[in-house]
Amino acid sequence: MITKPKFAVIGGGSWATAITKMLCVNLDEVAWYMRNVDAITHIKKHHHNPNYLSAVEFDTKKLRLTSNINEAVAYADYIIFAIPSAFLSGELEKMTENLKDKVIFSAIKGIVPETSLIVGEHFNKKYEIPFENIGVITGPCHAEEVALERLSYLTIACGDANKAKVVAKYLSGDFIKTKISDDIIGTEYAAMLKNIYAIAAGMAHGLGYGDNFQSVLMSNGIREMKKFIKKVHKMKRNINDSAYLGDLLVTGYSVFSRNRMFGNMIGKGYTVKSAQMEMSMVAEGYYATKSAWKLNQDYKAKTPIIDAVYEILYEGKNAKKVFEKLTNKLD
Repeated sequence: MITKPKFAVIGGGSWATAITKMLCVNLDEVAWYMRNVDAITHIKKHHHNPNYLSAVEFDTKKLRLTSNINEAVAYADYIIFAIPSAFLSGELEKMTENLKDKVIFSAIKGIVPETSLIVGEHFNKKYEIPFENIGVITGPCHAEEVALERLSYLTIACGDANKAKVVAKYLSGDFIKTKISDDIIGTEYAAMLKNIYAIAAGMAHGLGYGDNFQSVLMSNGIREMKKFIKKVHKMKRNINDSAYLGDLLVTGYSVFSRNRMFGNMIGKGYTVKSAQMEMSMVAEGYYATKSAWKLNQDYKAKTPIIDAVYEILYEGKNAKKVFEKLTNKLD
């Protein structure tokens, strides 16, 4: 009898809920950590997350629900982190369990603000976890469509192909197709950068730009992404693969995209603070914009879209005027 690996999901949001749903299809038990004790009580009683993807029904016999992160970490061989990058350090500080013998996969689409590192690099440098024990789960895949069981695709990247295959196997299902990649750094940076371009797309929509401009913005966005990632981590990759271009397109165009929604509100005249207060979910691209802009002060890739979003969000510049200048830098 082959023993199945033990999985834990860290996070209580929509993406964590979607990943737990996928794993429950293939596993008899999944540990699920969330800090909200009331949500755990609700799931045990009503079989769904009250705050995110409430349409997803869980067989609670398959769930090891806990509000203690150490219990989830101690249980698992594979740990999938699916919490906003801005809150990752705070959650990790609660940990007393050693991560060195664990396989860590990040489903986080952002940069850790405290270290300005993507999540994989953060675990490698701060917790001394080797890259062969670190992986990334990227889209194009919206949690909301997983809840609806619409066909979705995931790319699972890891330095150890066998570990990528394990995660791919247990996330696969009738409505989830998976592929593996060895580009941990590139796929994770792409997952972070596409949120910035989605904010730009939302801003453009809020300002009244049409579909023609949106298509030019997105085509420039993928080229800008390619230049940025090449500076950060040079290796052979096809930027048109679904983990890069596909993820960019779905985040830039989808009605489910919280980053596009956030940008749309800014384009319509909301302040950053008022837009954040009105949204119930975190727009990762807000934090990613500052981190990418700061990183690029060293890399010096040509990134007019990132620069424009940064000027609007962090320098308080007028969105209409910034976009008027940006239109002359695109082709």
